[in-house]
Amino acid sequence: MRALLGGADRGPILAAGFVFGALALLATSVLTGSAEAEVAPLIALGVILAIAYKTLLAWPALLAGLVIVILFIPIKRYTLPGHLPFELEPYRLLVGVIVLLWITALLVDPRVKLRKHGFEAPMLLIVLGVVGSILANGSRITELSLDSEVMKALTFFLSFWLVVYLMVSVVRTFETAEFLVKVMVAGGAVVAFFSLFEARTGFNLFDHVETFVPILDQTEIADSLTRGGALRANGSAQGAIPLGAALVLLIPIAAYLGNRVNPRWWVAVGLLALGALSTRSRTGVVMMIVLILAFMWMRPKQTKRFIVPALLPAVVIVHLALPGAIGGLKSSFFPEGGLLAQQSQNAGSRGSGRIADLGPALDEWSQKPMLGQGYGTRLTGREHRFDGRGAHILDNQWLKSLLEIGVAGVVGWLWLFIGVVRRTGKRAKNDHSDYGWLLAAISGSVLAFGVGMYFYDAFSFIQVTFLFYILMALGAALLAMPPKHRSPARSAT
Repeated sequence: MRALLGGADRGPILAAGFVFGALALLATSVLTGSAEAEVAPLIALGVILAIAYKTLLAWPALLAGLVIVILFIPIKRYTLPGHLPFELEPYRLLVGVIVLLWITALLVDPRVKLRKHGFEAPMLLIVLGVVGSILANGSRITELSLDSEVMKALTFFLSFWLVVYLMVSVVRTFETAEFLVKVMVAGGAVVAFFSLFEARTGFNLFDHVETFVPILDQTEIADSLTRGGALRANGSAQGAIPLGAALVLLIPIAAYLGNRVNPRWWVAVGLLALGALSTRSRTGVVMMIVLILAFMWMRPKQTKRFIVPALLPAVVIVHLALPGAIGGLKSSFFPEGGLLAQQSQNAGSRGSGRIADLGPALDEWSQKPMLGQGYGTRLTGREHRFDGRGAHILDNQWLKSLLEIGVAGVVGWLWLFIGVVRRTGKRAKNDHSDYGWLLAAISGSVLAFGVGMYFYDAFSFIQVTFLFYILMALGAALLAMPPKHRSPARSAT
């Protein structure tokens, strides 16, 4: 194991192990009559690991692989074959493997050490809210047969924070952080391009991933929605709103790369913005406005110099790439009768009634204000609408969290967001190096996610939530980085 984690040189043993593993899998498939298409990718993976395991099993490569899987394999739409009591999705398997390797490395590799992320106090309050809400509502959870759902939600919650600690422990240099940022932006730009293609043609490439990865089993196809007669792209996300939010989160770090690394990265900025607009999501537009305001605080002069000359070309490009998008978004923000009137109707319906939901939800919260109704107990999926366990849809994560984990947990989340934005933003405001610019980008993304949570149930969508945790972890790793590791090594051009 030390060899795999960078210790003793036992390369030939590991390489032989991967080769023999591939051969054993091949022999098993022949004897059992398994489909060749199912085992071929695993055999190929074993051969690739035998050849390039030192590179592929390095921490940056493992984390980059996790980012790629999260971006390109739609969550809830594909699973791996197997007869397990839960759906084995690719990202779950990869997270489990990486976390297991990390825990092993903590035990055997002195170079890998557990590091605090610096936001333990608010995290602890959130954990107390989550665990306390479950303990306080044990009888309700059992009565509604929600034990498995709550355990699933708790597992997700734990996995997110394990990834945060993992990244803070292994991302020790600015180069590693920047490498992961490049992977996120490049992958996000590809998703944005095909989302733009989906909005124009109606064809979603991510509904056909099993064509390229035959081992995957497709479980469902994302629902196609329209706004103003135009298709709203879903891309690789679980819906249009989380897709728009995910792409907006990547815009600041893409702008960092375009401004500080190479101007060609501005192409990615444009693709991410267009991809977000292809969802016709008001939430994405609001998050973009938050980004601008955040940079007006951290980089006022540079932001003004960029925004004013870019405004007119941006409008023209959006009009050409997404005809009718500007008019459609304008109509959605200013509907007949007014936006406030629209949002004051149809309480409990997805995408509407956000204001109408406030009164009934707060009345419901007042019954259990401190610890809520229980973490993971508000089920709004179609499978729960008629089984007696379904809850009203709340397109507001802050309100949903208030009902599930009460004041204690929500105060923890507020504390966390304020702490991350304040610390990264303050450091960025006083540091105009590449290090400071990247912190500014992460600060803007975290703030945009926190504000966007008011307009949709963000934590119900794994892709965008994972991206938020990864960005927060990178921010924490940068804050903990000693000065000698904050300067990127740039090759001469």
